[in-house]
Amino acid sequence: MARVLVIGGGIAGTAAALALHKAGFEAEVHEAHPDSAEDVGAFLTLASNGMRALAQLDASAVVTAVGFPLTSLRVMDDTGTEMAHAPMGEASDPLLRYRCLRRGDLNTALQAEAARRGITVRHGARLASVEDGPDGVTARFADGTAATGDLLIGADGLNSAVRQSISPGTRPFYAGQYVFYGYTRAASAPGTDACITMVRGSGAAFGYAVSPDGETYWFARVTGGPLPAEELAQGTPAHWRDLLLPLLRKDTTPAAGLVAATGDDLMVTHATEIPTGTQWRSGRTLLIGDAAHAASPATGQGASMALEDAVVLAKSLRDAPDTDAALALYETLRRPRVEHNITVSGNISRGTPTPSAAARPSDEDLVRILEWGGDLWAEHQLEKGQRFGI
Repeated sequence: MARVLVIGGGIAGTAAALALHKAGFEAEVHEAHPDSAEDVGAFLTLASNGMRALAQLDASAVVTAVGFPLTSLRVMDDTGTEMAHAPMGEASDPLLRYRCLRRGDLNTALQAEAARRGITVRHGARLASVEDGPDGVTARFADGTAATGDLLIGADGLNSAVRQSISPGTRPFYAGQYVFYGYTRAASAPGTDACITMVRGSGAAFGYAVSPDGETYWFARVTGGPLPAEELAQGTPAHWRDLLLPLLRKDTTPAAGLVAATGDDLMVTHATEIPTGTQWRSGRTLLIGDAAHAASPATGQGASMALEDAVVLAKSLRDAPDTDAALALYETLRRPRVEHNITVSGNISRGTPTPSAAARPSDEDLVRILEWGGDLWAEHQLEKGQRFGI
């Protein structure tokens, strides 16, 4: 296998191209949007595990150049009383610190790095169909063009066209909350440097962080039925403020003041997830990132899981004896971890406890799996042999 088609130039797709290129494969990215700043309105946090994956791709510098670090987590109740304040993630290592940044800025940074490394990133290429054959897989695009490769990676997000081609019955579903994102410079928020504050409000879960230049990034998660499609599509920032503020004004926290001071930099989206057990692969086609395992944003792990995917996929293809074995290994290693995240994050959104028996994959195993110099295939075969006493 030599040539990989990546459908989707967001976080998962561009990171996958970077990882595949580092592993010695030819990768090209086909992105439906006309530019790199897709979904520029929302922000995200990259957790230490996501930053570790970036380090394996030699891409830490391009990401730490945008956004700002987060080294501690503060929890506040609905009266504004601080309940906890503790270090967050691997704060002692500058490369592994949590990072807060806009999604569009992360996309732009990763795509610029891909271009610098000579990886083709084609914009305005909207997938129309996938044709899988014995000698290759062909992606046909709405503009009449086509591309053929040895493997096709569907990294085209929640409403994946690639997923539709291999698992047409799978649909994302509402996870029990709608989520607001906003930015303001017009109100000061109490807190310390490099800290994210989580507010356990009576009407909404709220969080905020203040950038070094004084801009407050905030989100609010509201539990309830989904917003009507027409309202979601046509709502204005003023409408969203009017909807959210009554829920926040019940409490004596900074939340209401931050929202009231927010202008047009305000958006809302549904928390959505993909069912666990979804089919990820068929023939020469594989789904990664949100196309395969989108979770509600409650755990804040979506982008970090996508970056992990990229590293594990490239290492699996590099180390396994053939493509089928590589894709099977990738799925074996990834499915337990990402589906645990879907379950936990969805339960948080719905206010449902996660059973204590739910297995959480080991952080130590993740460090070993992501380490670029390790041989995933050899390690997995050794682990299987030890498990069965061989």
